[in-house]
Amino acid sequence: MSGTDKNTQIPTLQAPKKKGPKVMLTVFIVGLAGFLAALAWINWTKPRQKAESLSPEVVAVIQDMPGTSDAMVYVGLKDIRQSRFWNEALPDSLKRAVPFSTGKRVEELMKQRGIDLSRDLDTLLISFQRSGRKQQNFIGVVWGDMLSKAPAGTLQAASLKSAEIAGRHAYALDSALWVCPMGPRKLAVASSPEMLEGFFHPAGHLLERDSVTASMLGRAAYKSHLWVTLSSPQWTAGALQSLTSKNRDVRSVGNLSSLQRLAMSVKFDDGLKGQSEWVYNDRRAAFFASSFLWGTVTVAGAPGTRTGESAKTLLRHIKVHQNLESVVVTADLPISAFRKQGEKP
Repeated sequence: MSGTDKNTQIPTLQAPKKKGPKVMLTVFIVGLAGFLAALAWINWTKPRQKAESLSPEVVAVIQDMPGTSDAMVYVGLKDIRQSRFWNEALPDSLKRAVPFSTGKRVEELMKQRGIDLSRDLDTLLISFQRSGRKQQNFIGVVWGDMLSKAPAGTLQAASLKSAEIAGRHAYALDSALWVCPMGPRKLAVASSPEMLEGFFHPAGHLLERDSVTASMLGRAAYKSHLWVTLSSPQWTAGALQSLTSKNRDVRSVGNLSSLQRLAMSVKFDDGLKGQSEWVYNDRRAAFFASSFLWGTVTVAGAPGTRTGESAKTLLRHIKVHQNLESVVVTADLPISAFRKQGEKP
């Protein structure tokens, strides 16, 4: 063998370096960063859309309502009927739909007098109050042309009984529906004469003694067309249970069982603009609810899913985000999203 061969050294084999600690450290850092990001997002106050103001006339009615409100509903049907969405996109069957149930006796009276609520009703504002487990009291005001077709004499003849309340004549058209004319186009409606008495002789202002309802009204972005506030957990749970009664899986989406309060408002214009705010007990519950809802909307609207194309079009205009203890769902739906493919604008 040559000298070169004798001096040739066999390279030393090195044991592979252990990557375990580095991998664990990387995972820990990434996980910590994700946790801190989620924590910051949960506690970050997001900017809010500036809410429209209530009209002075509506505020005056709300302030005179007795007690506190579990739920409040406003429908500005006259303004809705003037919108482009109502005239061009809404089916005639929905235009003719009665906005609320009136009972058999009242339905017969309206039919006899030619009253069509979809045409004669201009504005409705009503507040509901729970009394006990089942009884629901309500008080509200209706504006429209109903009284021109059903004047005081007609109401008297159709009533089960009548009473004078605060110098006004009130009529019981059903066992739980009292009406009291307040002018040629204004009618108070209530579940009992006691509710009317409390309305005409108010003890203080509702928005001062009912801070929860005042807060929920502030969260309703659109005030002129349609808004709803559910201020009590019982009403909120009941409303959502009725909406999800046919689909048990939906109940778990968005952590619906722990919802406390809800505000929803819709504006009818060249399309539909809507906002709904779901209020939870704490920020953690709101964060997980928003994550579920955001994921559901994103997955359902993704290409390749079984969701119909029309539904996907609508889902693309819906946004979900968490803002402290609330989940805010917004929608800005153009009128084209409600037209069938190939239909001319």
